[in-house]
Amino acid sequence: MADTSKINLFENTPVPKAVAQLAIPTILSSLVMVIYNLADTYFVGMLNDPIQNAAVTLAAPVLLAFNAVNNLFGVGSSSMMSRALGRKEYDTVYRSSAVGFYCALFCGIVFSMACAGFKVPLLRLLGADANTTAATAAYMRWTVNFGAVPAILNVVLAYMVRAEGAAFHASVGTMSGCLLNIILDPIFILPWGLNMGAQGAGLATFLANCVACTYFFVLLFIKRKNTYVCIHPNKFCLRKKIVLGICGVGIPAAIQNLLNVTGMTILNNFTSPFGADAVAAMGISQKINMVPMYIAMGLSQGIMPLVSYNYASGNEKRMKNTILFAAKASLCFMLPVVLGYYFGADQLITLFMKNDTIVSYGGRFLQSFCIGLPFLCIDFLAVNVFQAVGMGKEALIFAIMRKVVLEIPALYILNALLPLYGLAYSQFCAEIVLAAAAVFVLGRMFKRKSLYM
Repeated sequence: MADTSKINLFENTPVPKAVAQLAIPTILSSLVMVIYNLADTYFVGMLNDPIQNAAVTLAAPVLLAFNAVNNLFGVGSSSMMSRALGRKEYDTVYRSSAVGFYCALFCGIVFSMACAGFKVPLLRLLGADANTTAATAAYMRWTVNFGAVPAILNVVLAYMVRAEGAAFHASVGTMSGCLLNIILDPIFILPWGLNMGAQGAGLATFLANCVACTYFFVLLFIKRKNTYVCIHPNKFCLRKKIVLGICGVGIPAAIQNLLNVTGMTILNNFTSPFGADAVAAMGISQKINMVPMYIAMGLSQGIMPLVSYNYASGNEKRMKNTILFAAKASLCFMLPVVLGYYFGADQLITLFMKNDTIVSYGGRFLQSFCIGLPFLCIDFLAVNVFQAVGMGKEALIFAIMRKVVLEIPALYILNALLPLYGLAYSQFCAEIVLAAAAVFVLGRMFKRKSLYM
């Protein structure tokens, strides 16, 4: 029998308390994830070898591509599960989780084999040169060739567990892997340990993701009679309704991520001609900028089950109050962060690498990145709302606008106008337009649903 306290959370708990209960564990999980990403950069940076640091940066688009699968089957199936819960269609919830799990497993295996089989052209595409190819390939051996399946399943299972309101367990699973990664990094990377450099960072990540997956499997076994998440093969069934429900949200989310990978790859290729110092500086500034970005992402992802459930159950006023509360909280957090980042950019870069050239590059990059954060959090919120309520078309339009229409053209234009330094402003140019579009579309959605007070 399912736990009725989860239904009470979605239907009766005051909005601020419900948002806190769902979003805080998700934010903490996102924060720990970005900290472990920073740990890779920090401990590799302690080697004071720009080539090792550049390897982690150059491989980042491939790791980001995992999220295409995560979004397709994690976001897609979790949205389908929460909406089915709102309609009290419990068999659909079970079957949606089974479809999401087994499809993610299959895609992870295919992804791993494809990257191993096409290693040489892939490295060339990522922007690796004669100096950085060996280190980048060594890092990817563990994170991609061996690590794609556990990395993908870890995130997909967290989405599913969160979809039924168990945000705490989803976060514990994710954080257990991240914390282990942080512990293992110095042991595998630094000279006093195994002295493996970037390859050691990859091995630590692989082992950490395996531990996180194990946590979720044990959790589902223990709670097998009291959870809506089901990965039993008997529940796997490609019913048209379930497949369309998952893909309607998941495919736009996956395309959005693939476009992010394309944008990052183009950015790295534009940066590479300026040398390993510039690539390392770009990677460090991006990682630092990810801290507040992931917090905003955690908040917007955390409210998805609450938005999905109330949208499907017809409680549209509660859905609107949830979205508005999340928007206010996100902006109140982000504005002071931007000020701190902008005026303390050089000091933040110095924490990761005490190299004057890298600090000079990285400080200016970070200032350019951070001014787009307030607009980015509104865009994140809107896209997650679209995914939560099944508005896959709107989510896809925003993804295409962000990369194809705005950010990628801006990379070419700004790099021509202001070589290298103009690259980091492309995100700001895209997000300011998207934030305005997000406010407009959400306003129309509220009006269409007659939600204005």
